Amino acid sequence: MSKTANRAFAATEWITRFAYINLLWIGLTLMGLVVFGFFPATISMFAVIRKWLMGETDIPVFRTFWETYKSNFFRSNGLGLIIVIVAGLIVLDLVFMRNAGGSFINVIQIPIYLFMFAAVMTMLYLFPIYVHYELKLTQMIKNSFLMMLINPIENLVMIAGIVSIFFVVKFLPGLGFFFGGSLSAAVIMSTCFIVFKKMDKKRQLT
Repeated sequence: MSKTANRAFAATEWITRFAYINLLWIGLTLMGLVVFGFFPATISMFAVIRKWLMGETDIPVFRTFWETYKSNFFRSNGLGLIIVIVAGLIVLDLVFMRNAGGSFINVIQIPIYLFMFAAVMTMLYLFPIYVHYELKLTQMIKNSFLMMLINPIENLVMIAGIVSIFFVVKFLPGLGFFFGGSLSAAVIMSTCFIVFKKMDKKRQLT
């Protein structure tokens, strides 16, 4: 086979892989009645992508996904409860700012927006940290927050990637069904993987 044919085959293979884990993510989310299935399925998707990034491209995808889903079902939902609570606070803040008026809201507006941004970015780091390190939930949150604070460039890369996917899916909705979740997870996981490697190098030098 020529180089062009090899590249085309490799590209097709990766497209198929990302579509497959996206469908697994949707399917197992639905299997958990959405509420209980979303976070285990999301953790499983991140776990598979992490292994790919580490060079384990020949892993049995379904078995890895399913075993991660089962073994992390309750723990990932514990993390999910925290995320839902924080997301609820963000929604309440938005509703409060929308309905409130006067000079007081102008004073607290910037701090509230900063809180919301920090909370969202911290939540994006939570999933990669969950699958990469063996930490307690409190340690995960602490490390996610600290990594978010000290890696502004990676934060921007993550945001740019997610926003790009959002606009592509907005104009081509059909792609969202096959790639929306998996590509977003790949952007987040690959960006965090760079952060993890940077931190590992710093630890080795100290």
